[in-house]
Amino acid sequence: MSSMPRYADPADVTRYGEYRVVRDDRPLYRFAERVSADGRTGFRAEPGRYHVYAGWFCPWSQRVTIELALNGLTDVVSVSYVDGERDGRGWAFRERHGPDSVNDFALLREAYDATEPGFDGHVSVPTLWDRATGRVVSNDYRTIGLDLATEFAAHGTPADTYPVALRERIDRLDAWLGPAVNHGVTAAATDLPARAELLDAFEGLDDLLGRQRYLTGDTVTEADVRLWVTLVRFDAQHNAGGDILPEGLPTFPELWDYARDLYRQPAFAATTDFAAFAAPGARSFDWSAPER
Repeated sequence: MSSMPRYADPADVTRYGEYRVVRDDRPLYRFAERVSADGRTGFRAEPGRYHVYAGWFCPWSQRVTIELALNGLTDVVSVSYVDGERDGRGWAFRERHGPDSVNDFALLREAYDATEPGFDGHVSVPTLWDRATGRVVSNDYRTIGLDLATEFAAHGTPADTYPVALRERIDRLDAWLGPAVNHGVTAAATDLPARAELLDAFEGLDDLLGRQRYLTGDTVTEADVRLWVTLVRFDAQHNAGGDILPEGLPTFPELWDYARDLYRQPAFAATTDFAAFAAPGARSFDWSAPER
């Protein structure tokens, strides 16, 4: 990198247009290679080899950064954060969140073009970059975090967030909470069926968490990571005006206790920047308040 980092100029939709996702018969998340402990996938888990391009605003990115923190990998896999404003060029690096510390790209698109010249697909975060081959390994948010949780055990302090004995249960929870909460929350403000499904899920979670501390029992797993990134954004973003749930997440006391319990853990708090995703005028709740 040069002594002076490269930054993109401010987002300007008048000049560059709105960002648009090219939809065709190819996968939206086109890069989906996997990292493996033994290198059988072609990408061996090694300290200092991989870099994550993330966004403080993005729940899918936060899943990955939480897994890095939980598994003691923050010194093993590096992270750069794109700016939260985007125009037709896609995500960019600006002074607000610092430069691309690996390639000195000004635009995240440059990483994709380096991997597939003339790339015309979706430029997204999180993106996993391989220093050794100089290419994007994956922009599939569903699997990047799992590989970090399972394939880097020799290089960190494993938290076992995707244990073999619980994988089927974690995946079943995701089949329920993925559509109803993590994806459904965006539509819930204006779509009544989506709202009903979301609130039914909250009620079910409130009941479940009244009987156990975390979603699968007594320890934090990938299931909790996936749910929590939506919960922490719920009142600050999706329910900012109280249109979905007038009294906010505290309406469900067990769910609210659970969410604050996780926030008190360093891996969750350190990867959260409310300013990056809070809507203007959003109500503020005390995430540091003790449980009931």
